[in-house]
Amino acid sequence: MVGAGKEGQGTAVPLHEGDPVDPANRHESGTDSESERSVADPRSWAHRLDAWRESVRRRPTTYRIYRIVIAIVGGAIVIGGLALVPLPGPGWLIVFVGLAVLATEFVWADRLQKFARSQVKAWTLWLGRQSLPIRLLIAVLTFAFVAFVVYALAAIVGVPDVVPDSWIPDLPGL
Repeated sequence: MVGAGKEGQGTAVPLHEGDPVDPANRHESGTDSESERSVADPRSWAHRLDAWRESVRRRPTTYRIYRIVIAIVGGAIVIGGLALVPLPGPGWLIVFVGLAVLATEFVWADRLQKFARSQVKAWTLWLGRQSLPIRLLIAVLTFAFVAFVVYALAAIVGVPDVVPDSWIPDLPGL
């Protein structure tokens, strides 16, 4: 329930904590508080992050540690993504996320990310120009490669227990 406000100004004030306030009935100033704007405006988060990074850069020891942490986190994401590339799923997407993390602090990673993006774009354009039989052949070869990787992984590691036995054909090694 919303109260009438002070001195008949039409100011919306919730009577109980957690009650909704009609946005059309805000204070006369029409401005949100600073904390409400920071949540609503994504640029304020970016400004705060930039300010924090600048404060880290001003301290050489802290900056060195920060760069090491970024290298470890970004490198782990890239390595994890590369391990997932032959498996079904978002392996390359994870690699690009890792490169983006690394690119926040390392120029070489930014150049590598731009190069990789241009190669993906060139591949996509090339594939789009090919005839339907060529695109189908590439799709079949990709599917065969992924199926082989999944089979080899299941043969080496074993089939997870959550997979019912009826789903597993009598293939050698499984």
